[in-house]
Amino acid sequence: MNNTAHVQHRRTMGVRDMTLFTVSAILLLDTLAASASIGVSSIFWWGLMGIIFFIPYGLITAELGTTYPEQGGIYSWIRDAFGTRWGTRAIWLYWLNTVLWNASIFILFTGVFSQMFFPTMSMSTQLIIAITLNWVVIFITCMSLSIGKWVPNMGATLKTITFIAIVIGGVVYALQPDVKLANDFSWESFKPQWSGGTQYVSTIIYGMLGFELMSSASEEMKNPERDIPRSILSSGVIIFLCYVLGTFAILAVIPSAEINLVEGLVDTLQKLFGDSQLGVLIATLLGIFALFTFISNAVTWAMGCNRAAAESAIDGELPNVFAIEHPKYGTPTGASILMGASSTALLLAYGAIAGTNEDLFWLLFAASAVLFMLPYIGVVSAFYRARIIDPDRPRPFRVPGGKPVVALITVTCIFLLTVTIFLFMYVPGNGFDWPVVIGSLTCIALGEVAIRYAEYQNKQSR
Repeated sequence: MNNTAHVQHRRTMGVRDMTLFTVSAILLLDTLAASASIGVSSIFWWGLMGIIFFIPYGLITAELGTTYPEQGGIYSWIRDAFGTRWGTRAIWLYWLNTVLWNASIFILFTGVFSQMFFPTMSMSTQLIIAITLNWVVIFITCMSLSIGKWVPNMGATLKTITFIAIVIGGVVYALQPDVKLANDFSWESFKPQWSGGTQYVSTIIYGMLGFELMSSASEEMKNPERDIPRSILSSGVIIFLCYVLGTFAILAVIPSAEINLVEGLVDTLQKLFGDSQLGVLIATLLGIFALFTFISNAVTWAMGCNRAAAESAIDGELPNVFAIEHPKYGTPTGASILMGASSTALLLAYGAIAGTNEDLFWLLFAASAVLFMLPYIGVVSAFYRARIIDPDRPRPFRVPGGKPVVALITVTCIFLLTVTIFLFMYVPGNGFDWPVVIGSLTCIALGEVAIRYAEYQNKQSR
């Protein structure tokens, strides 16, 4: 075991903070554009996946978070169910995904910023801005949670305002008698194309994950047993409504085939609010709100993932550098700085081979997706195993329905997660995306190297 000891954590997060933290983590404007690009049938898929995945996964994380309110969240749950080695494998992928995903968010920020204010900005300038933002996020992550939590709190608030404005703008636009909607909204258009419909699952489910992230800071919550279920319920309602109504708003004004993953948001705002002086002002203000939410997304995930990685290192399962905590704040400075350095290296490497900001965004996003999904199979499996090996433990919140329901939602969630992982690696009609497959296997192998190096460090310290 690593001899590194915890700094005492301050309990500063209440139910409001946890709700906003979760909204900031899950509600993503880039996911909104990606799902809208599917077409009108995406609204059907949001509804279906909301029932068979989003709600069950929310219940699972509510039970695990209240039954095992330990610092580290996802790492602690998998560790307790299957041992420290499997917990570490899961958290390595969780952490490394955030390295890749945050890099893609910084590129999304620079793309939107350039479109709004400096349309001729070069890729090299965008990369410089992205790298600067990366280190701003790391600095915030290393601050006390009592201070740093205001970034995701503010981000969630501005994100909700932006979504509400988009929804209201979309409805008003659609109700105008002389306006033809950009897509066909007849009943026929909502029907899924079952022959190729499974390819839509990956985008939708990807946008539904993150309820567990706040539990990475369980020891910094005021009352996790009471507040986790409340925050999951309230944030879940906000997230689902924003996604469904926001998707409708985008599809009302932009043909699905023309939605740009990076610039689609600004295109939507400009079309919704028009060319008048007031319309331009509203669109610009909402665009600035959106830019801030990209930063708050990166801060939120960095806070959660770095805390989970630090717990694994404190258990001696990851290299000691991950275990370094701020002597005063107890924040995971070692994991954070390593994340910042890794994201910087990725931005420089991908920037050398990508032709446009959209290419760069998608390269980083696709590379992170498989790594992101794998740990969730571990979370759902840990939920089921905990019911078997620890049945008598008090559960402040328990998934209702008994063993048949527990078995059903476990099998359903694992099946959907597996399908999603497969579809991120395999494109129907085109075959396997080998860079994604090879990249995923390489990242898994690097995790084994990190674990073995941690073992070596432990032997040397004895």
